Amino acid sequence: MHACRICGAGTVSAGSRRGDLSGRDFELRRCEACGFGFVAEPRTDYDAIYDDAYYAGRGVDPLVDYVYEFEHPLETVRRYEWHGIVTAVSALTSVGPDTAWLDYGCGTGGLVRHVRDAVGATGAVGFEEGWALPRLRERGVPVIERGEMEARAGGFDVITAIEVIEHVVDPLPVLRDIRRLLRPGGLLFLTTGNAGPRHGDLVGWSYVRPEIHVSFFEPRTLAEALRRTGFEPAFPGYGPGWPDIIRFKLLKNLGRKRAGRLDGLLPWGPIARTLDRRYGLSGHPVGWAA
Repeated sequence: MHACRICGAGTVSAGSRRGDLSGRDFELRRCEACGFGFVAEPRTDYDAIYDDAYYAGRGVDPLVDYVYEFEHPLETVRRYEWHGIVTAVSALTSVGPDTAWLDYGCGTGGLVRHVRDAVGATGAVGFEEGWALPRLRERGVPVIERGEMEARAGGFDVITAIEVIEHVVDPLPVLRDIRRLLRPGGLLFLTTGNAGPRHGDLVGWSYVRPEIHVSFFEPRTLAEALRRTGFEPAFPGYGPGWPDIIRFKLLKNLGRKRAGRLDGLLPWGPIARTLDRRYGLSGHPVGWAA
């Protein structure tokens, strides 16, 4: 029996999906109590999955190209997301040069650099492991390592985790680590796919890439996970910043890497609002450190 990794209840099979890298079939499970979906027996050979090819957009997810984003921060469409995140967070809490901001799972550090440049937050740092870490060090992106976390406990005002939690096999310990890093009253702002609209068809959801995306949340699921790990969940919903976050998501899924002049001519407000209504992109809660 595969118990739910969030609430501990029993789970039911939600079908199976074939992995793009291995060709292996992966069973999906769903918790009917809290809505959590997950890959029952995920791959954990992370060095093989998150390798050079993955970060260059030639791996299991061809829609990401972190190397391009790292080398061309002013040209990548990802800059729309960075701007949107800063705007969304700034609408929820005070952000300025003195803000201690951690981007948890920072990839190649684009958001960290953007926060430092956009709001002058010299205390903005990232956390990453594996392939990206030595490259971040080489390029001078400020990062903390796991061994430094105890010393940084309670030291951050804002933590972002952008498209991170779906990669995590056991989300609760990760959320507890994040909570320990936040000061009381600090903000956790995260993004991940909304499994709510796909409650009855998890196996058919394109977001399910079972070799890298292994945990799937409905808004109620994430709220429950936050409550269990020392947060007070809140649902700000669609608001400032989300048009840019959604603009990036749409362009990325269309295979666009480079921002263009024509991007600004489209009515992104109505487009983003329409997509948000359909996919619930802004439906997940934020977490306030209790």
